[in-house]
Parts: sequence; structure tokens; C-alpha cells
Amino acid sequence: MIELTVSADAAGQRLDKYVRRALRDVPLSHLYKMFRTRKIRVNGARGRPEQPLVEGDKIAIRGDEERLLAPAETTGGARKARRTFGILLEDEHLLVCDKPSGLAAHPGSGIEGATLVEEARTYLGVPDDLPRGEFRASPAHRLDRDTSGVVLVAKTRKAMVRLGELFTEGDEIRKSYLGMARGKFAKGSGVIDQPLSEHEQTSRSKDRRGVNFQEALTRWQVVSANHDASLLQVRIETGRTHQIRRHLQAVGHPVAGDRRYGDFAFNREARARWGLRRMFLHAWRLEIPHPVTGAPLRLEAPLPPELVEVLGRANLEAPSGAAPGGPAGKRR
Repeated sequence: MIELTVSADAAGQRLDKYVRRALRDVPLSHLYKMFRTRKIRVNGARGRPEQPLVEGDKIAIRGDEERLLAPAETTGGARKARRTFGILLEDEHLLVCDKPSGLAAHPGSGIEGATLVEEARTYLGVPDDLPRGEFRASPAHRLDRDTSGVVLVAKTRKAMVRLGELFTEGDEIRKSYLGMARGKFAKGSGVIDQPLSEHEQTSRSKDRRGVNFQEALTRWQVVSANHDASLLQVRIETGRTHQIRRHLQAVGHPVAGDRRYGDFAFNREARARWGLRRMFLHAWRLEIPHPVTGAPLRLEAPLPPELVEVLGRANLEAPSGAAPGGPAGKRR
């Protein structure tokens, strides 16, 4: 039998979610069978999946402990990775990171080497033997691997839950990006209001109900431009996968250096002329209430030096305060 005690950090979550984290290698169907057969008990009484937990609750899980807990998933040496992200703010509940381009936020298919999750946990000293069911610091939102900039890492479950609500609702968040796009826009600003197909919709779902389109709204403003390229400040009001990249491609101004949605001839030219060796998209500013105190946060990550250099070579100018050490000016 497995016996667990609910900590202050784990309190407030549903029993089934707590048990799923504790028994992460047990198939979901078997876990709920254990609920039905009363093998999961709380303070001696039958445990119900939806019941909220409080600090000090005693959870007993009847079964073969060795089978239920093995094999435990580990992340091996990747957890000890050297920190490559910058730190913009840190307190008891939050770690605000300046993620470099090329660092994936989460592990996944095709991802090799350390990720922001692993680097952050190593920096924070999260132990490898943290009891199952306990919260582990994790990014609260996603940022494309090749996009740099602001990422929030929740250090506590309370912060993660509230951040999840804030990012889902979106009403209290303002996200601003800086991106270089191909060509010169006809106007100084505009809105792209174009639904995007669900990025991870399964083939079975498409066959059953067709392509699922999701509302997507992107606002853009030209910061600096010439005949060849434009530096944009972009604000998104929805958080669809690759939204900025897909929207700018749709209006004929793809992001410079984008290897998936970009103009490959333009990318080659930008590399040869301006030395652009990555995608020019940067999560510059995030305005959000603190998930625990509610205090307004205005978080900014300066443009990385390699992008500042590209702007100089391209004769474009960054917005005030976006470049480290002062504004990046056009070459005279």
C-alpha cells in the first residue's frame, strides 16, 4: 500500500489530479478503476475523483507499491544543464526568464538536449527525488523554440493555477512582440483577423467534423521600414500556435528567418546581407497581474545582441528601450 500526506503546496487540487501525478506511469483507465473499486481512500473514507484536498489529508492507495510506482520517469543528465536563459524577475512564486532562440520551452518529439523546463528546475534546485504529486516548477505558457524573449515559470502550484486562468481568459494580459517581416507595408498599422486551423487536430477529428478553425486576432504597427523589410511591434489577442508567423505569411509579409512559414529566398538574402542566422521574432513585453499578489507586472526582455546587429545592417531602428544600452539607430 502507498501512503501519502497532502502538503500545503498540493492542497486545493482534485484528488484524481493528485493521484495521477503520484502514479504517472499507471494507465488512466486503471487509475479510475481503482477509484471505482475503492482502492483509493482519503482519511480512511472512500476517495472520490472530484473531491478537493486540504493540507494534512492522508491518502492511502491499495495495491502493489512496486508495480504502481515503477518505472519512475527520470530526465537523467539533461536536468543538470547549464543555464542559458536570462533572469528578468524572481520572487517566491515566479521566475521570469529571458529565453534565448533555439531553446525549447518543453520536452517533446524531436527535441534534443536540455529545455527551459530542465534548466529552470536545475537553477531552482528542484530535487530529483521530489515526492510524487508535489508541484515542480514549470513554464506557464509556450514560446516557439526559435522565438526569444519573456517566459513565465511558475514556482508554486498556486501561481501555476492562476497563470493558467489568466492566459486562458486573456482579458488582463498584453503580449507584445518585435518581428522583422519581408517588404514594406502599405499602411503604418493594421489588424489581421483571420481564423486559423487548429494546429494539433487529429486526422480522425478532421475526418469526422472537418477542419476546426479557431478565432485569431493579431494587431501590428510598423516601427521602422525600408523597401526590403519592416520592423513590427505585434500584439496578439489570442494565443494560437505560431499565430504571428502564420498571420504574417497570410498577408504576404512572412517573418524573416522563419524556416517553416517564411520566404526562403528572402531568408537567404537576409542572411547574406544582414547576417540574420535565426528567426527574427522576439517576445519583447508582457503585461500581466502577478498571479498571487495581483500587482501589475510590466516585464520586458531587451532585443538580443544578434538581432540588434541585424537591425543596424538592415538600416532599421528599434523602438525606444528595446535594445540593450540604448536605442539601436540606423547607420548614417
